[in-house]
Amino acid sequence: MLTAGDYSNHGRPLQPETSLAELNLPRVLCVLSSMLEKLVARNEKLIDILSQELDGLNSGSVRLGNSLNTFHGVRAPSISIPKYLERIYKYTNCSPSCFVVGYVYIDRLTHRHPDSLVTSLNVHRLLVTSVMVASKMLDDEHYNNAIYARVGGVSNAELNKLELELLFLLDFRVMVSSRVFESYCFHLEKEMVVNGTG
Repeated sequence: MLTAGDYSNHGRPLQPETSLAELNLPRVLCVLSSMLEKLVARNEKLIDILSQELDGLNSGSVRLGNSLNTFHGVRAPSISIPKYLERIYKYTNCSPSCFVVGYVYIDRLTHRHPDSLVTSLNVHRLLVTSVMVASKMLDDEHYNNAIYARVGGVSNAELNKLELELLFLLDFRVMVSSRVFESYCFHLEKEMVVNGTG
């Protein structure tokens, strides 16, 4: 089973000139990438089906819920989910455990607000915000919001707003017990085995 030790970055600083091959990326990034890409594809297919069903009833695009509207961009970023996760890992020096806890936050959001879907328009902002908050909860040393904003491709003011929105949507429940962490690690490991990711 994956444990917190499997997600350690061994305290080595990441330099901007480090190639992705030299990073020895943690397996969690590959597994999360795969899971999030599938989630986004499934949700966008659902939106397309609903749009076709409602064609003629409204002229705009379908948005089931508005809980995640703050995270919606005008268009999907050109960077893929795997590359975005790699970028966050490479430049923020956060521990890989932060990606697991960030996923816990996103999962909690989807359960607390089931009418709001994770899509290509919001997944990147959800990721950078949730990983940043997780870093503040887990890592003894972490970068400030300005660094995460630059890495994530958003303004510092926008990331500050996204952080507050995430905290309120989670009702400030950002503690993740070791039991919950281990259950998510188990779930990620199972996903890796079943789907051959990582």
